[in-house]
Amino acid sequence: MKFSLFSNALSKAAGSSRTFVAAVVLIVIWAATGPLFHYNDTWQLIINTSTTIITFLMVFVIQNTQNRDNDMLHIKIDELLRATHEAQNAALDLEDLDAKELKTIRKQYKAMGTNETIEVTESTTTLKDDHDA
Repeated sequence: MKFSLFSNALSKAAGSSRTFVAAVVLIVIWAATGPLFHYNDTWQLIINTSTTIITFLMVFVIQNTQNRDNDMLHIKIDELLRATHEAQNAALDLEDLDAKELKTIRKQYKAMGTNETIEVTESTTTLKDDHDA
């Protein structure tokens, strides 16, 4: 089985309410057994080791899921840019730019939007150029 398929399935399962409830139940059971084991080091080591291992493994699952979601989002945005005739197609290939170049481009886009406002009502959203007022 591919890791991405496994990661996607595990991510969905880990994010469910059933998994959260199961985790809470396990912690309650662990806490309730404290007096039985006199709160000794082994009792504490069980929860510490378990949570550390789960956290360590989930980091990789979360990172894989985020990378996949990020790639999907980029593809969708690229398609919107490609389909919009007024869009700058150069924006489709920003992955190879360094942080300084991206910051410069971001400043240019921010400057374009400084003279515009968005009016939002319950039924509509309107972009207005402040120069028209």
